[in-house]
Amino acid sequence: MSAARRERGAEDAGTVVSPERLLTFGDAVFAIAITLLALDINVPDGLPDADLGGALNDALADVSAFLLSFVVIGALWLAQYAVLSRIVRIDMCLLYLYLALLALIAGLPFPTRLISEYGDTALATAVYAGAIALASGLITAMSLRILLRPTLVEPGVPRASLSHSVREGLVMVVVFAVSIPLTLVSARVAQLWWLAAVPLRVWLGRWPGAARPSA
Repeated sequence: MSAARRERGAEDAGTVVSPERLLTFGDAVFAIAITLLALDINVPDGLPDADLGGALNDALADVSAFLLSFVVIGALWLAQYAVLSRIVRIDMCLLYLYLALLALIAGLPFPTRLISEYGDTALATAVYAGAIALASGLITAMSLRILLRPTLVEPGVPRASLSHSVREGLVMVVVFAVSIPLTLVSARVAQLWWLAAVPLRVWLGRWPGAARPSA
């Protein structure tokens, strides 16, 4: 369905904002969050040549935290796009869920900084995992909302595709939520557990309805 038709449909249905405008706003928030992550990577000015190698080595934790959050934010962006690209109108519940998600995304540079500076501590790891679990939970709630409210969805979208989005979101919620108590054993063990999301998402990708919506 074209953007113009979606806009007209949104207006006819009395929705507060069209999906296209909300996606545009969301894209800006995601982009700013990633930019802020990159700004945390720095090397002190005026270093002697002999100290540059040590400074770069010290920056590795910042680079690792940036790459981790870049991948996570990218996955969250794809997930929220998969939800909003399937709908023709937005009700207040969906709007509030999405705004809460964007608030979390905008704040992700903070837990990313924690994991960069204090990555070997249980508290920093738990805060980061909690933020990602909550963000994934909000996207899952959005998916569940449109699954239960067919009037929000573009005609022709398979129900299996909507159900797959819910399952995929639950995987991320479970993986990151389970890692929180694992921090009591070891922060590094909890962080390695996050990698479980990769094979689980690949496995889910083989399920019916796993195809992503086209851009």
